[in-house]
This record gives sequence, structure tokens and C-alpha cells, in this order.
Amino acid sequence: MSVSALHDSSSAAYKKAQRLHQKTTKNRSTAVESEWTPFRAAEKFYKARFPPPNLSNVLDLATLDDSRSSEIEAGYWLGRAEAVEYAELPLKNASDARKAYAIPAIPGLIVLPSFLSHQKQRELIQWSLSDQAKPPNPTNLDIHYALPEQGIWNVSLRARHNPGVDQLVQPRIAEACSSEPTGPRQLINNEPATTDNLKSIIDTPKPPAAPTTTASPAFCSELCRKLRWANIGWFYHWGTKQYDFGKGKAPVHETLRNVCREAVQVVDWDQIYDGTDLDWGDEAFSWKHWDESYEPDAGIVNFYQTKDTLMAHVDRSEVCATAPLVSISLGNASVFLIGGVTRDVEPIPILLRSGDVVIMSGPACRRAYHGVPRILENTLPPHLSDTGDLAWTPYAEYMETTRINVNVRQVFPKDFVPDVDGLLVSLIQC
Repeated sequence: MSVSALHDSSSAAYKKAQRLHQKTTKNRSTAVESEWTPFRAAEKFYKARFPPPNLSNVLDLATLDDSRSSEIEAGYWLGRAEAVEYAELPLKNASDARKAYAIPAIPGLIVLPSFLSHQKQRELIQWSLSDQAKPPNPTNLDIHYALPEQGIWNVSLRARHNPGVDQLVQPRIAEACSSEPTGPRQLINNEPATTDNLKSIIDTPKPPAAPTTTASPAFCSELCRKLRWANIGWFYHWGTKQYDFGKGKAPVHETLRNVCREAVQVVDWDQIYDGTDLDWGDEAFSWKHWDESYEPDAGIVNFYQTKDTLMAHVDRSEVCATAPLVSISLGNASVFLIGGVTRDVEPIPILLRSGDVVIMSGPACRRAYHGVPRILENTLPPHLSDTGDLAWTPYAEYMETTRINVNVRQVFPKDFVPDVDGLLVSLIQC
């Protein structure tokens, strides 16, 4: 079913979807919607499969760039540059043709459209699947399966030419005393990390997650579509929403580190923060030194399939609470929502396309609720499609229904290594 057909109310596909929608929602109480926060209402609107959401209120900075017209035309979805107020910023290097845009409503939110070249996008996609989604970096699948050391993607690549090498992966055995929680998933509101509570965070027990009891043996080639995240740098403990510093830190790949540092360094932060009155706490004026002090040391690679979402949340596990968080979009486009310090603030919707980079920085932006309610199907740009390059073909096929988001942040000041003894006196300005 094509996206364009669902937008055409006279099409058979539209009428069929309408009948299904009416059937599945006829008993839905309207009282539920009245209890939604503004953020939840926006999530529901953009997540809806029928009627398909109108993106006329979504900021789409790609529409300002004629060189991206083929990319926009390849997919059906389209926002507007006029949908949200923005301010164009000259980059520090005047010869750099790329552009940066600030969103005045959320101080510290920067969008760098098409920041990555087509070749760099391909490199990062290959790195995400071949290099990062394997030991020593935990993934969502490691909890439930005993995965091969070379990584499921690399095994599946070899199996394309020789199916006999595809490995049947066995599920991990759950302990008899462990039981999976029933009912709705419980939300965890972790305490923001600070220099004052860091020792407490380090001492908090972080037991391993229990494997599911329902997993069945599966081949590596089958598991690739079930990959949802891979850890970067400091190991994150999802059960407590805190970093598990006892496990140490895996190295951040040089290519990724350079991309993130370049994104932070091309922005003239004086234009963003000079003259503002924001509560920086102990990190006042830290933005003046980000050119040198910013050092990405943790993050996650998110692998979204077209029906996946990321609900509203706040990132507050980093001691460097206002340092830039760099978010890289690869593959299919998405709607990104970002609001305020509570879900009661109506979020701003932004359409992010492959190669776009978002920087969330400062006390207002880093503590803002944000999420991804929609991956926009059929929006893979032509430069990531299958062009007959045999080495790229497996990646192109995978990316047809995938968005990869590489999300990187700074947990500690540059060159700092956490040590319980003398911890608080060792921490310096981020």
C-alpha cells in the first residue's frame, strides 16, 4: 500500500484503511483523549496510521535546499520551512557551504541539515551494523541470545553467498526463579546525575536484565531485523537508567568522535548563548569552551523499523548535564518532537532526514522532553538505495525500512576517569 494512496481519499486503499480504522476505534472512549498531555496528543497524532498525519505544521528545513529536491520527491512526506520559527546561523568557517539553524523557542537546539555527505552517511551505516552492533558493545539482543562474537550482521553478510554459514543462535536460559513482569511497562524516573550523587549512582546495584522465556532459536539473518540498539562508550544500565561505571568504557570510534566534535565546533555558541539568562548551575559559561572541552564518551545507536517509536523522555544520566548531545539521522526520515521540562508543554515537530544532525545543548534543551513518534515510510533517499554496488546492496536492502539514529553525549569532563576515592574533588567544569 503506497503512502500517496493513503493520502488520496478517493483511492481504494484509503477507503479500506478508513473502514478498518472505524472498526477498530468504534468502542474507544473519547474521555481518554481529554486526559492526554499536549506531548502525548502530538505523539498520537503523528503516530496514527489512519488518517495519515498532515505534516504542514512540521519544520522541514530540507525544503530550503534545492540540492535535496530528489530526496524529497523520492518520498511522499513533506513539511514546511515556515512551520516553526528558526534563525539561520553562519558557521564559524565562512567557506563552509553547510548551514546551521537555531530554534529560538528552545535555546540550545541546533539543526544542521544535510551535515553529512552521502559517502559519510554510508560509512556510518556500515559502521553501525558491522562494527558497533557486536561485542564488546551490548545490544538489545544480547539480553536474550548468546550472539556470535563477530556480530549477527557480519554472519548474515557471509550467509548471503553461502547460506550454510548462517548460525542458528540459541536463546539464553532464564533462571527458574526469574519471572517477566506482567501488565504495562513501568516507567523509571531516574534522579539526574550530579557531582553530589555520583557515588550513590556508582554504588546502586545494577543486576543484569533477565532474558525472556519466550525466545526461540533464530538464525543471525533473522535477528538482524530485531536489532534495536547498540551501546556506545560507557555502558548504560536500562533497568536503573544509570551508567554502569563498574564495567568500564568501550572506545568511541574515531570516525564518530570526529563527526560529533566537528558538529559542535562549527557552531558559534556566542550567537546562541551570549546575553541569555538561563540556569546553568555549576556549568555557567561552559559553552565558551566546548570547542576544546567537548568529548563524546557515551551514546547509543538506535535501529528503528518503520513502525517503531520512541516515547517522550528526558536524558539526565550525564554529569555534564548541559554539554552538547549530538544526534545523527541516517536512512528513512522521521518526525522528531521536542518540548519543555514537562509533558504539558506542546512540543515542536521537526522532520529529520538522512544526513541531518541535531545538537541539544544547554540547561533548557538538555532537560526538555523529546521523542520520535513516527518513522516516515518510503523516505530512503536515492543515494542510500541499491545502485548495483554489490558491497552496498545488503545495506541498501536493510535500510529500505530502517532509520538509524546515532545519539552521542558527554558523561564526564574530558580526560576524567571516575574513581570513588576523591571523586567529588576530581570533577571539573564540563
